[in-house]
Amino acid sequence: MDYSTLVQALQDSAARLRSGASYEWGHVGRCNCGHLAQSITRLSDREIYSRFLPKLDEWSEHANEYCSSSGSPIETIFETLERHGFHASDIKHLEFLSDPRVLGRISAERLPLRRNERNDVISYMEALADILSEQKLDSHEKKAA
Repeated sequence: MDYSTLVQALQDSAARLRSGASYEWGHVGRCNCGHLAQSITRLSDREIYSRFLPKLDEWSEHANEYCSSSGSPIETIFETLERHGFHASDIKHLEFLSDPRVLGRISAERLPLRRNERNDVISYMEALADILSEQKLDSHEKKAA
């Protein structure tokens, strides 16, 4: 899979957070996944918020409830994320900063990461982007061999 759009979106999200963009872990448009969704979909935090079902308030809950034929407004956001290689399990990991592959890339002094700490989110997104970039390079090298 070509992760170039996802890698760029992770890098853009980390840069936006580093530059002081609004960040609230409890707001679906300004949290960890909300920032990634902004980068991939080009929707604003308010537009993302307006597409969420009123009974659920976390990305992980929506990932559990997501069904590609539900017809809900959030469906297009999940479809876009999936099209670029970011699935329900990835959403849960990003929201809670919990993917073991990513955590293995972050220096031990920084661990444990806090899901609602801006700098921890930035580190996590950058490490995930690095992993996906390396997977892309490995894939190209195998094809060339």
